Amino acid sequence: MAVPRILIVGGGYVGMYTALRLQRRLRRGEALVTVADLDSYMTYQPFLPEAAAGNIEARHVVVPLRRVLNRCQILSGRVTQVRLADRKAEFTPHEGPDLTIDYDYLVVAPGSISRLLPVPGLAEHGIGFKTIEEAIALRNHVLGRLDIAASTPDPEVRRKALTFVFVGGGYAGVEALAELEDMAAGALKYFSGLSREDMRWVLVEATDRILPEVGPEMGKWTALQLRERGIEIRMGTLLKSAEGCRIVLSDGEEFDADTLVWTAGVKPNPLVGAGDLPLDKKGRIRVDPCLRVHGTDFAFAAGDSAAVPDLTRPGEFCPPNAQHAVRQAKTLADNLLATLRGEAQRPYRHKYAGSVASLGLYKGVAQIYGRELRGFPAWLMHRTYHLTRMPTFNKKTRILMDWTLGLFFPREIVSLGAIEEPRKEFTLSARS
Repeated sequence: MAVPRILIVGGGYVGMYTALRLQRRLRRGEALVTVADLDSYMTYQPFLPEAAAGNIEARHVVVPLRRVLNRCQILSGRVTQVRLADRKAEFTPHEGPDLTIDYDYLVVAPGSISRLLPVPGLAEHGIGFKTIEEAIALRNHVLGRLDIAASTPDPEVRRKALTFVFVGGGYAGVEALAELEDMAAGALKYFSGLSREDMRWVLVEATDRILPEVGPEMGKWTALQLRERGIEIRMGTLLKSAEGCRIVLSDGEEFDADTLVWTAGVKPNPLVGAGDLPLDKKGRIRVDPCLRVHGTDFAFAAGDSAAVPDLTRPGEFCPPNAQHAVRQAKTLADNLLATLRGEAQRPYRHKYAGSVASLGLYKGVAQIYGRELRGFPAWLMHRTYHLTRMPTFNKKTRILMDWTLGLFFPREIVSLGAIEEPRKEFTLSARS
């Protein structure tokens, strides 16, 4: 009898944690597990702002799949289509011919991508904040702007270089802006002729509040704290255009900015619409409370691309965040094993515990089980909570060491932007 094949599409929270639990609980020879993802590592996204600010080494917030999933097959490339009808998936590796993967059981967890709006110039001049590559690039870019501003007498060039615009007042936008502003402010003492007043940080939010996850009062408090640091909060405002790095807002203001960060929402990975998966009106995979794809008994889905019913709030769906994804992965893996073994499944149920956010060194905001924290206690809660959730003892230790060293030594202020063009110097040498 052939060994059942389990295909996991996506190596993020749901994909990695599902594979890890299956790896631990599967009996020898009971099934073969394959994980297919564009990257061969899982990024712990809540630590991206700290990695961008230099509080944590970037490599310490990613977990190599080949190391932690040593009993699974790892395929690096892009799954372009998933079909339920014939239980096949199309896969394009980074190099070489395309492959067709046969499976008996399926887990679809490709995550989400940035939801871009048709704003002129956004695709050409903006950058997102969902990947470790974007976090590293943004850190290098911000420090590089300080270098430019400190090296030119031209006031227009300096003003443009020191203007930083973030669109989206949710967790990603607020944490990224707050951490990077804190980093840049600390670095200014090494840049002669520059002061904190020379920088302009702007947060553009379409609604009338920021950080809705922590409640209206804590959102107002956060806005007040950011404004006291000189950060402009533009609520009820839209980005209309960014052509030629010229920022045009819906309130009529126009100015130049070298930095435009887009964090205004996410949408399901386009992969979910490329096959015959059942989708809802928002393009998410329809699943039942046991995380089974509707109409099947062999396919499962969870995470950002799935419409998972929230049993603690009848009629609503679980929000796309790490807190739910990690817990959904556990239930999904258990239910897949139950299906494999002919046992009963259990529905996913988790009452939202709350949210924590970092606003720079020693500053934060949190709402945990209805209790509000702010300032240092919230910042400490943020670090403690996410450290406990970081996969592997190896990564936990490395992050703790980064934080400990940060107590005694200042953050690095070197921009390694040239790393994005590593052959540039070599090419210039060849031309000389």
